[in-house]
Amino acid sequence: QVQLVESGGGLVQAGGSLRLSCAASGGTFSPYVMGWFRQAPGKEREFVATVSRGGSITNYADSVKGRFTISRDNAKNAVYLQMDNLKPEDTAVYYCAAGLTYSDYNSWGQGTQVTVSS
Repeated sequence: QVQLVESGGGLVQAGGSLRLSCAASGGTFSPYVMGWFRQAPGKEREFVATVSRGGSITNYADSVKGRFTISRDNAKNAVYLQMDNLKPEDTAVYYCAAGLTYSDYNSWGQGTQVTVSS
């Protein structure tokens, strides 16, 4: 299992941008599919985006499609989430996750807070 550490969260005004990073350690990174999830206060954790092992296939929640971009750099053992045109409803703790399949994420980071003010 890899260990994951997120960074890059913060406070931003609506319409602004943030780039989240997730660094992996403790194992081989490339066999894992990677995902970003988020959890807002009082809500369940929800899917945001996934990226395939090689980085060529991505998938997004409808709520972020066209505004967020997920990418990965296997040479750096890292995955990223570029978030543009942020909205107050994007406010949440964002988590990255690693899994051997898209339905089985077994490594999670500690999360990074993203707050979007109106």
